[in-house]
Amino acid sequence: MPTFVAMKWTFSSSHRADTVTAEVRTSAQDFSSDSISHAIIARAARGVKTWYQHNQGAVDAFGRVLDPKDSAQEMAHDARKAGVELAGLLTKNKWSQVSLDAGAHTFEVAEGLALAAYRYTRLLGKKAKDAWTLAEIHVVGLTDAESKRLTTLMAAVTEARDLINTPVLDLTAEDLAARAEELGQEYGFKVTVLNQAKIESLKMGGLLGVNKGSVDPATFSILEYSPSNAVNSAPYVLVGKGVVYDTGGLSLKPSNSMDTMKCDMSGAAAVIGTLCAVAGQGLPIHVIGLIPATDNRPGGNAITPGDVITISDGTTVEVLNTDAEGRLILADALHYAKKYKPQLVIDLATLTGAAARAIGPNATVAMGNAGREVWEQLQTSAANTHERLVEFPFWDEYNDLLKSEIADLKNIGGAEAGAITAGKFLEHFTDYPYVHLDIAGPAFLDSPWGYYGKGGTGVGVRLLTDFLTHAAS
Repeated sequence: MPTFVAMKWTFSSSHRADTVTAEVRTSAQDFSSDSISHAIIARAARGVKTWYQHNQGAVDAFGRVLDPKDSAQEMAHDARKAGVELAGLLTKNKWSQVSLDAGAHTFEVAEGLALAAYRYTRLLGKKAKDAWTLAEIHVVGLTDAESKRLTTLMAAVTEARDLINTPVLDLTAEDLAARAEELGQEYGFKVTVLNQAKIESLKMGGLLGVNKGSVDPATFSILEYSPSNAVNSAPYVLVGKGVVYDTGGLSLKPSNSMDTMKCDMSGAAAVIGTLCAVAGQGLPIHVIGLIPATDNRPGGNAITPGDVITISDGTTVEVLNTDAEGRLILADALHYAKKYKPQLVIDLATLTGAAARAIGPNATVAMGNAGREVWEQLQTSAANTHERLVEFPFWDEYNDLLKSEIADLKNIGGAEAGAITAGKFLEHFTDYPYVHLDIAGPAFLDSPWGYYGKGGTGVGVRLLTDFLTHAAS
């Protein structure tokens, strides 16, 4: 398993004099240099509102004005986009360090910069010396609390993205569990890993069924952060799909749909990242993460279309498509979550192509039976982080599409409403307030979009950390 290294952050009350500087203000008159102010005013008169690059002594410097917006959420989004633009300029000029002062918007500009500057370079080998990375961000003007929150959150997102981008050759289900254990020791949450024998004793037929085609054993990881000052008596439970590679099984995917399937554990990565962010900040909230993990391969004993498997709650499932495997392993995890009598369960999964086709990378498809107060706060957190949610209907009539003639359920509902029938399949295994997040669209990008470049995005970490921060308050 590769070594994981975080970006270096430093904080102070003033710019570093020995590196590239970037300054953001809401008015051109507020810059530290009159020459910058005059240049930016002249550019604005010509309709140019991007970063202004100039020379300041021995180093280059950048200036940018952020126009006021009607809401704090819109302002934060624009500030992050300014950070994304800055990342592009640093990349173009191959500067690996920057000193940033964006006044009241420093947190968000730095956040956008870090998200856009992320690179996965550890497997480049001989080319590593030629690869640009942003090694250090020096941030001016944040409080100690803001500094801790920023570094912890960005490290958590980076961790999730590193896991998603790591190929299965270096990240089996056992490797994923081992990395969770390492992070638990680093950030302060407990990790218990159930091995194949324990999974078999619990009769987790969904996880075991998907694992039948693999030569590598499955794992079931339980992550728990339970501070003594937790404000909740019943835990929040996060469940992450951990298919470390998905060939589709015997319902084999086309090769051009398979080459990015190392990303099929993005839900698991988001759960791990969120536990890192919550524990790393010391939030007073009890959170549990459940990660069923395996690869899905067409080995000699792989389940076949038409097989019937039994989930750990006793439900029998007719498997009509082995590429609809994520819901099978999540079913066992959602049943396992009942033992905690949770306040709320949220699962994250790259579950359906239907969700990705419906809205692309622009948002996560969301559905569930939780109360409106939960949905209102989730939507507030979605707006706060710009990890947007589109709520799909969750009517019981969709259950009719999952009826099987030879088992309790079938694992696909047909050509229509595929994302919703997948969610309704999962709901069958719950007896608590439940939210299902299908992150198939934004989890892994073929080209840059929003704050993110190509590859894994870690979507869900920032959203859920904001949601749990609110719950902890």
